[in-house]
Amino acid sequence: MSKEQHSYFKLYKPYKYLSQFITNDTKAKRKRFLGELYPFPEGTMAVGRLDETSEGLLFLTTNGKFSYHITNTGVEKEYYAQVDGLITVEAILKLQKGVSIGVKGKDYITKPCQAKIIEMPNLPPTNQRIRDDRHGPTSWVSITITEGKFRQIRKMTAAVGFPTLRLVRVRIGSETIESMQPGDVVGIKHTMDNI
Repeated sequence: MSKEQHSYFKLYKPYKYLSQFITNDTKAKRKRFLGELYPFPEGTMAVGRLDETSEGLLFLTTNGKFSYHITNTGVEKEYYAQVDGLITVEAILKLQKGVSIGVKGKDYITKPCQAKIIEMPNLPPTNQRIRDDRHGPTSWVSITITEGKFRQIRKMTAAVGFPTLRLVRVRIGSETIESMQPGDVVGIKHTMDNI
């Protein structure tokens, strides 16, 4: 199959959707799946995952090579995390250098990454109930990684003492969720060379 015959999409995955189309888990009958959001062509797969309680940019494609490229070749993925408490410069420096998290029952040191404190970003409203400031302050951090372990960002912020309350992936490579709303799907013309 040539590149032109494959389909490529970017999706703003809403809160409480699974990054998949079906499940064999009988307990998951009430879960929400990507196929509810758009009539994707047969053979479409999610490129990597966002956990059910995370939001933001997700690629979908019918091209397995593209999927492998995004998940295995160090493409940057940027996240905005709202964390519990006022995150410190010391915590940011630890995130940048790499922290110890658990992966499949073993200790894992995350690769050095970009991390910085940011002002509250201009994101669409979420259906997620976030506690308000009466229960203590929150702050926002931007974290850009080139790997993608299971629940990595959440584990990283918890490891430095600032658990994540809301997590939004805002960028993969050069593609962003700018101007998108949760549930929006946009067809993209992409080859692996321009991500």
